Amino acid sequence: MPVTSQPAMTDITDSEAGHGRARLMQKGQQTKSAIVDAALGLATQIGIEGLSIGAVAEVMQMSKSGVFAHFGSREELQISVVREYHHRFELEVFYPAMQEARGLPRLQALFANWMKRTSAEIDSGCLYISGAAEFDDRPGPVSDALASSVKTWLSALHRCVLKAREAGHLAENTDAAQMSFELHGLILALHYEARFLKTDKSLDRAQRGFEHILLRYGASPT
Repeated sequence: MPVTSQPAMTDITDSEAGHGRARLMQKGQQTKSAIVDAALGLATQIGIEGLSIGAVAEVMQMSKSGVFAHFGSREELQISVVREYHHRFELEVFYPAMQEARGLPRLQALFANWMKRTSAEIDSGCLYISGAAEFDDRPGPVSDALASSVKTWLSALHRCVLKAREAGHLAENTDAAQMSFELHGLILALHYEARFLKTDKSLDRAQRGFEHILLRYGASPT
């Protein structure tokens, strides 16, 4: 009878080992994502500085060593939280606005999304704003990660203003940097008044402020 060739035992073992490693890596990534999600929720309550391996381990009902294995340090955990916050900010504010026509419609959508997220964070707080208060005088990797995220966002806002000017939706002499500064100031005022001072109609005032800025820079708000 012809001898039927069989897969080598070493081949089967290597293949199974490969699948096993892939499953472990996937599970590890899922666990790490869950830890970052829990840490982000905690950071909105106690601040980024308040985050610790022990505090997150308690929320996750894990051992400290289990959390530490995924990050290696408290600082790396904090940076991961900043990056996750920035990622969610982009998903909610930036990318939906990019679906609008270039120019004024996109700028209006960008600011509307920004206001919507800010209003949703009145109770929990904006990590960019609270983080700046925590780390403005504390240089280091966490402060750098925060500043880099905010600068990335403000650069995107600045480019959006430039495109609106190029499209003729704003006056030719529009100072894009100044307009971006003023829009950023509106959001900071909205957050401060709504969250800290509990001022009524803060959102309405922010919207009116946006419309006034558009008019000053030669646009007709819709």
